[in-house]
Amino acid sequence: MIVSTTSGRVRGRKRDGSYYFGAIPYAGASRFEKPQPVEPFSDIFDATALGTVFPQPPSRLERIMGPPLPDPEQSEDSFTVTVTTPSLTGIRPVMVWLHGGGYSSGGGSLPWYDGDALSSEGDVVVVSVNYRVGVLGYLFLDGVSEGNLGVHDQIAALEWVRENIEEFGGNPNSITVFGQSAGAHSIVNLLSSNNSHPLFHRAILQSTPRVDLNFTQAAAIENGETFARLLDEDPRTAPLSRVLDAFRSTALEFSRRSPNVVQPPFAPIAELAPVTQTFEAAPDVIVGYTRDEGSAFLRDVAGATDPERVAEKALTQNMFAEPAMELADAFTATGASVYTYRFDWTPTDDVFGATHCAELPFVLGTEQSWQASPMLGSSNWPSIDALGRRMRRHWASFAHTGSPDSSETWEKYTSAQPIGITFS
Repeated sequence: MIVSTTSGRVRGRKRDGSYYFGAIPYAGASRFEKPQPVEPFSDIFDATALGTVFPQPPSRLERIMGPPLPDPEQSEDSFTVTVTTPSLTGIRPVMVWLHGGGYSSGGGSLPWYDGDALSSEGDVVVVSVNYRVGVLGYLFLDGVSEGNLGVHDQIAALEWVRENIEEFGGNPNSITVFGQSAGAHSIVNLLSSNNSHPLFHRAILQSTPRVDLNFTQAAAIENGETFARLLDEDPRTAPLSRVLDAFRSTALEFSRRSPNVVQPPFAPIAELAPVTQTFEAAPDVIVGYTRDEGSAFLRDVAGATDPERVAEKALTQNMFAEPAMELADAFTATGASVYTYRFDWTPTDDVFGATHCAELPFVLGTEQSWQASPMLGSSNWPSIDALGRRMRRHWASFAHTGSPDSSETWEKYTSAQPIGITFS
């Protein structure tokens, strides 16, 4: 299947329920430079295979999620989107996925985020985005990197969607951005950027950490200077392996002085373009979190003592539950329609509870891509998929209409009814 884009023609492939286009370039950039438009293709671009991800260390939550399967190839030239669509004709809502990973790992091209089920069941076009992570995406260092490059990448990807998605059967005037953890946090940042306001129309925020995960410029400068000292050569030309080694060393040094176990060493910077203001208007949104977010950061596979569980609950409340309600209040105050949820599902051989990331296999991905995930325990895929179909139905309905699926009650958020629905 061949589709025309602003950069040239791309070839995808047909799957059982959808058409798949992997690793379509949306931009390009040299290390520590802002993304630029893609050079036109001279030949048809082959988008039939999985894409690469930006260079990164292993995820610190691998013990929760398992390793990505297959192990992805890494490349500094991973400015790509993956598009899954039920049909190349017609016009339907678009859902753009921003992955999590603590601004340090992950990639939209990972099979974890396969959009086939959501696309085919919900009649939506699903686009997943790669953006620069870690030191490559968020270093703030005078003369080297101006910071917030990962945010610029996200905006460039959304601009590509606006300009090209109609050719994939999508409606550029009906775009829902959805993301989890750092991806959801990214959406809140995009709402504070004038550059991104016209680029999406609804949002779904899954497990958004506190907004103050953003660094002040002073703190970002300190982390950048620490990285430069540990690298001890020009970051723009240093071998990638040494850049990643210095990134890991910076993370260790940062963790020793930071009391926040969720905070990564490199993240978006507040009051620095394009994250420049507090949002005054908001789209309609779904906002939610998982019941046991904190276990992902504080619990090992041996389980947890009672005092450790108390600490986990406090982390869940402070870093995820309270911020979700604060966002719901802020969005409601702008006149937006807001729907809230809590994800309570746990596997029968529960180790981590309804942990951070636990809802991901219910929205995106396949049985094969999630088969090694410890957070799912020994639960069988049909039971996971049953709840997944319910969640995907709500997500897709929201993309179509601005409201969850009407087959079950999910009232709008009010302070008197803070959780609109639970998934268990």
